[in-house]
Amino acid sequence: MSKLFSSHWKDYELLDAGGSKKLERWGKIITIRPDRNAYFKSVTPYSDWYQQADFEFIEESNTKGEWKQLNPNASKSWVVSYKDLKFQLHLTKFKHLGLFPEQQANWDYISQNLQSEDRFLNLFGYTGAASLVAREKGADVFHCDSVKQIISWGRENMELSNLDNIHWVLEDALKFANREVKRGNQYKGIVMDPPAFGIGAKKERWKLEDKFEELMSLALKLRAKNGFIIINTYSPRLLDEDIYRHAEQLLNNEEIVVDTLCLKTTTDKVIEYGQRTLIIA
Repeated sequence: MSKLFSSHWKDYELLDAGGSKKLERWGKIITIRPDRNAYFKSVTPYSDWYQQADFEFIEESNTKGEWKQLNPNASKSWVVSYKDLKFQLHLTKFKHLGLFPEQQANWDYISQNLQSEDRFLNLFGYTGAASLVAREKGADVFHCDSVKQIISWGRENMELSNLDNIHWVLEDALKFANREVKRGNQYKGIVMDPPAFGIGAKKERWKLEDKFEELMSLALKLRAKNGFIIINTYSPRLLDEDIYRHAEQLLNNEEIVVDTLCLKTTTDKVIEYGQRTLIIA
């Protein structure tokens, strides 16, 4: 499995990493966040990090924590740009800010492979970076997420980017995908960002490694002729051999490429994030 590197841009840099932490610049704001994949030693000492940083996320458990403000003058909410798109960032209790920079390579792929009026589906869409990229190309975009606040956040990003007419779908992603299959709808591009675990439409708990085959099957049914599917997975329990095993059972003449999403720090350290599965006809 090869490494797929995303690039820094004007408003984002992975400055350094090490000791299970990473130092990032988001526009003018610099954060320190935990990252277990930064298992190596940082290049610059932590004392230098803390002189630069505005906020640090302190983990209380694997699923939550709180932000410590290091610069009393720093704003807890701010806007960054990616090319002509704009994103509102917030300090959340889950250490995320509203954007996943390691997916920048995906955004460029979407932009290069969609044309005006192509239909595009973003399942588990979060705050909508992929949706905005597709809409900017003129695609007819459907964005599905089950959390009302996240849909509102995505809409805010759309309006900040001077875009409109994204179809916001507040629904369980698997339920919506199954209904779309029954309706016979198809999409030129499909992106999925399923969580490592979740709660289904009937409140049942599920794990990604158990649902991956169903997700891939639904995506193949929803993909239009000559379309593409991107599935980003961050579960340590879903291995690349598992992905290929499911693919062998479901794919016909499609090509599948599984890469590891990566970012390189400005100090030349590499953080690996998760798998990116690309399926094309």
